[in-house]
Amino acid sequence: MAMFQLFKRRTEKQISGQLGEEQALRHLQRHGLKLRERNFRCKGGEIDLIMEEGDTLVFVEVRKRAQAQYGGAAASITPAKQRRLLIAAQFYLRRYKMPPACRFDVVAIDAAELTWLKNAIES
Repeated sequence: MAMFQLFKRRTEKQISGQLGEEQALRHLQRHGLKLRERNFRCKGGEIDLIMEEGDTLVFVEVRKRAQAQYGGAAASITPAKQRRLLIAAQFYLRRYKMPPACRFDVVAIDAAELTWLKNAIES
């Protein structure tokens, strides 16, 4: 079955999401952040982008919405999604003997407008 997944066609939504991540990554890099890891996955969740800003590790959730009829991209991050992000971040931080300072940012893309929300999720 895994062999068939290699050839699985990506949906329009998946392609749009990847383009949104690319847009977010370029925006963050223009503002001086450095990419550490992309699409980090573990049993408990996933983190779209892991960036560095100075000595701070920045976990970034990217949300893209074509229309704001359901509250916009940032509003789509539910408490359950926030918990999964925290679990994934804790898993990622196990690599460090002394974890660095970190924060959770959101890059929300509504139609063509990109908004970068720093410290958007409290741990």
